[in-house]
Amino acid sequence: MYIRVGILTAPKIEFEQREHTFVLKNVRIGIGFHWDRHEDQEFAGRLEIRDNADDTQTAINTIDLEDYLCSVISSEMNANSPMELLKAHAVISRSWAIRAMEHPNHEGYDVCADDHCQRYEGLRRMNDRAVQAVRETAGQVLTYNGAVCDCRYYKCCGGKTEVWRTCWEDIDVPYIQSVTCDYCKSPSPKVLRLVLNDYDQETKDFHDWRVSYTAEELSDIIRTKSGIDFGTITDLIPLKRGASGRIYELKIVGTKHTEIIGKELKIRLWLSPTCLYSSWFEVEKSSHLSSFTFHLSGHGWGHGAGLCQIGAAVMASEGHRYEEILSYYYPNTQLMIAD
Repeated sequence: MYIRVGILTAPKIEFEQREHTFVLKNVRIGIGFHWDRHEDQEFAGRLEIRDNADDTQTAINTIDLEDYLCSVISSEMNANSPMELLKAHAVISRSWAIRAMEHPNHEGYDVCADDHCQRYEGLRRMNDRAVQAVRETAGQVLTYNGAVCDCRYYKCCGGKTEVWRTCWEDIDVPYIQSVTCDYCKSPSPKVLRLVLNDYDQETKDFHDWRVSYTAEELSDIIRTKSGIDFGTITDLIPLKRGASGRIYELKIVGTKHTEIIGKELKIRLWLSPTCLYSSWFEVEKSSHLSSFTFHLSGHGWGHGAGLCQIGAAVMASEGHRYEEILSYYYPNTQLMIAD
């Protein structure tokens, strides 16, 4: 089974063809998030350069699904992670990819290479452990009532995972339910060094975090991100929260405009120059002379639905097998071999 991955779109794709691989120059990763940056990346498989109607080009990599997964699990997490974490990730990444290939949401290829889909950063971060994890789980997918699961995941839940409807469609997904997770609360520095890739280690306060904006700063951020002039922001009022506490409906009150927004990703995008770690936060205001400051005190890194990567890493480091990790974060699911 082969998968087509859209890696990069640019006015002109710069690449170097090698004997068995190719190198794409200046690939952007973490698009729109706080780790946004560019790097050169090397890939196996076949490269196609597609010319687009808007005078840009897109680099598309066609590669065997199992080889793709070796890169994904060492891009999403460090390939030196505990083997049971890598195996669990191989299963959920395979499951997600198969579902995505059945219902692609990109034109001209199956999935993209960044966090919008799954991180796929080529060969540089791979090692033999990633290959071993994929081979030892070859063809395994997570299923519910015989259907392959749409396995979602993120970095850190902050203590409790979230349900599907908080993040996406207003439906109940039986295997994306809220579970208490104490594993991600205090991971040892050794575990974090093992499981987080280089740029992810720059994020220190992923479980409990706090950001503060003056009213003027927040007003400018929301105006820039939304394209709407709210005037001066005077209040942020959480209206609906999910099972974990993540806000999925927020009222923004300004002197010129008031609006209710959601779901969680839109809230995270509008309230940060990049993107808030999560939408699980409390709002406080403090006054100083004629102005005031908003303080957002939050928990977790990511949408919170499905597998908590750092929590799963701690479970693996404590001796839990990958089957246990999967059943913990995706209740009532079964492992099967994909057709």
